[in-house]
Amino acid sequence: MKINKEGYRIIAVSGLICLVLWALIYHLLQNHINGALLVVSTVILIAFWFFIVAFFREPRRVKIHDNDLVFSPCDGRVVVTEVVYEDEYLKKEMLQISIFMSITNIHMNWMPVAGEVEYYKYHPGRFLIAWHPKSSTENERTTSVVKMNNGEHVLFRQVAGLIARRIVSYIKVGDKVGQNDVFGFIKFGSRIDVLVPKDSELLVEIGDPVVGSQTPIVRLRK
Repeated sequence: MKINKEGYRIIAVSGLICLVLWALIYHLLQNHINGALLVVSTVILIAFWFFIVAFFREPRRVKIHDNDLVFSPCDGRVVVTEVVYEDEYLKKEMLQISIFMSITNIHMNWMPVAGEVEYYKYHPGRFLIAWHPKSSTENERTTSVVKMNNGEHVLFRQVAGLIARRIVSYIKVGDKVGQNDVFGFIKFGSRIDVLVPKDSELLVEIGDPVVGSQTPIVRLRK
């Protein structure tokens, strides 16, 4: 299993903490006649550390390129499909698809479309539950806008959640990006909003599971 670079430090630190806790528990219980508590504690610590390692797993996926499609930027489940007024940069009505990532999902982020990064901004904010309606505008987040070769704009936001406190984005204004290239990582539960032209054909519904870089969520009108 390949591990994403964003996990190296957390995995090492959490492993050290688990080892110290185990040593402390062992020291306290080494003269205890019943060793069941030590066994249970050991299993819990090992399971916790393996959960941290698994969270940062990096899957191998086939890159798909189709300029007529917008792909899901992450693994998760669709929680919003609605037309909204985008007032940060594009200043017009857009179709928004929001995808919630639980702590068990892969948390790598992929580019939904190809083009040039025209806008990028980091917003500090709150840490509401990621599926809360106000999380898109009040939570810590990044906003990115890609201008496609056909002139269309696609905006997407990485949104921190109640548990997610670390958003990582690798892109900057002026970058040429390929569809389904890796562009970031969100550590622990979170959400991504994708905003596309409002006349696009929606290919998913609320509740649908999606796979990052593999599931098309919208077909753009030609």
